[in-house]
Amino acid sequence: MTAIAVLGNGRVGSNLATALTRAGHQVKVAGRAPGAAADAARTAQLVINATPGAGSLERLAALREELRGKILVDVSNATVDGPDGLPAELLHPGSSLAEQLQEALPHTRVVKTLNTMLFPVMTAPDLLAEAPDAFLSGDDPHAKQTVRDLLISLGWREEWITDLGGIQTARATEAAILFVPHVIRTSGFAPFAIKIAR
Repeated sequence: MTAIAVLGNGRVGSNLATALTRAGHQVKVAGRAPGAAADAARTAQLVINATPGAGSLERLAALREELRGKILVDVSNATVDGPDGLPAELLHPGSSLAEQLQEALPHTRVVKTLNTMLFPVMTAPDLLAEAPDAFLSGDDPHAKQTVRDLLISLGWREEWITDLGGIQTARATEAAILFVPHVIRTSGFAPFAIKIAR
């Protein structure tokens, strides 16, 4: 069992919190109430960033001390939305939200994952007709192993999880968000994930 703080109580955060609780973890969800994120992060072993990506850097940088020594799992994508509310471009071109978070939080171990799929797949990978892929990006091997174990507790199989390397590899998975609006416009909001066919 891991003590986990989920920052963000929208569809992504609520879905993750429910599934992690079901998997036997001790989960605290922090919404937008003043001080809620700090209180949740302070007592957690692992913190999940499920806040809207455009505001994540500012929100989490303010928690520098609460996140010191913790693993921060970043599942968000930082984008500029188009007129229809779907992602239109990256907020950090040539970089990534995960890299920006790692730079702002040097004493926190940031791991990027689960950002290449619609949110239902994050906690139910067997929902799809074909096995999806989950990717890990981060500079700390121990932190990535901890996150790998967390994904396995959510139903991900070992062979579905690929370690891409350091935190800079997150710019590749974050760029995959640019597929999403086009897929949604053609196929609707049916669950899907980015998969590497081998």
